[in-house]
Amino acid sequence: MRKVAVVGAGMTHFGKHQDKTLKDLGREAVEAAMAAAGVDKPQIEAAMVGNATAGLITGQEMIRAQVILREMGFGDIPMINTENACASSSTAFHLAWMYVASGMYDCVLALGVEKLYHEDKRKSFQAIGSAVDMTAFSQLKKATAERGRTDGEGTGDGGEGAGEKRSLFMDFYAAGAREHMKRYGTTAVQFAKVAVKSHQNASLNPYAQYREVYSVEDILNSPMVAEPLTRLMCSPIGDGAAALILCSEEKARQLTTKPVWVTASILGSGKDRAPGEPGVTTRMVNKAYAAASVGPEDIDVIELHDASAPAELMEYEELGLCKVGEGGRLIEDGVTALTGKIPVNPSGGLLSKGHPIGATGCAQLTEIFWQLRGEAGERQVKGGTAKIGMTQNGGGMMRGEAAAMAVHILER
Repeated sequence: MRKVAVVGAGMTHFGKHQDKTLKDLGREAVEAAMAAAGVDKPQIEAAMVGNATAGLITGQEMIRAQVILREMGFGDIPMINTENACASSSTAFHLAWMYVASGMYDCVLALGVEKLYHEDKRKSFQAIGSAVDMTAFSQLKKATAERGRTDGEGTGDGGEGAGEKRSLFMDFYAAGAREHMKRYGTTAVQFAKVAVKSHQNASLNPYAQYREVYSVEDILNSPMVAEPLTRLMCSPIGDGAAALILCSEEKARQLTTKPVWVTASILGSGKDRAPGEPGVTTRMVNKAYAAASVGPEDIDVIELHDASAPAELMEYEELGLCKVGEGGRLIEDGVTALTGKIPVNPSGGLLSKGHPIGATGCAQLTEIFWQLRGEAGERQVKGGTAKIGMTQNGGGMMRGEAAAMAVHILER
């Protein structure tokens, strides 16, 4: 396999873009990435486009890549549509990496784009909630509402609001948070501190959907969504796009003196596990560490899948940043802060930067690319000396773990 480099990236502001189409958002991100890379359309030999919900939100199915890129003047080249829930565009990036690493092409585009916001929020929530086994939907809602509770505790709405008044996935995260609290003594204040960090980081990011700064009290006092998650602990609904240009080593050295190398690109799926067997995040990140010949102690900056504040804290443990049950200590000690030893989600993460599902994977990779190049502005970590970065991006849910999982490690 050949060495593969990222040579340019671009993204839109994440938010509610009612006046923009998938074509508009895609064009903005792709043109920014091409400009950053110093390439034009004839140099791009293939395009991978990730999108998750266009069929349900806009009615556009089957040929989303072709619809978006044809308007920009792309033609003839292979265009691959990837739909893999929240991991849709990290899947697109993985395929782009494979095309270049295999020697088939020298310059490939990876794009993630999503129009998730809809005036009828139920439509957005139902689109998100379709990333589960729909044949067991009702039973899943009820079982999730009861997970992590003890005798005598209230059951709220029994999960009935999930998919209608809120994303079903917030109920999954809430259930996991309750279990973590009961087993390890993790507190709602620690979850709130994750959200405080994310919002603080996002305030420095001009691409972020939420740029307000909040205190722990603000987070805890915001409306309850699904116990113990409050609204400010949950990622928002929004639109956006992000794109990256991947090249072979020879091509990259013609284009830039600052290539960022893809040292691991791992894509996997959840499975039925034996008791005590590691979850899909841990299984995939261990493969990534092995491929890149690094360990968690070598990572300088991480963008991870924090669709909720508790998810980030628990993923510290799954990624090997600390022992199981000690995620709360990392946030308490400031280890994952922007100025900490292992900055996590300097962009603001899904929680505050935003989570337009199909754009999320490429947006994470774009942030790491900028961080490693020293181009992240006010949110730049470690004075621009970060050398190795990682992304973790999960998609969907089946039988208690993510249906799809992508982990990437990049090195300058």
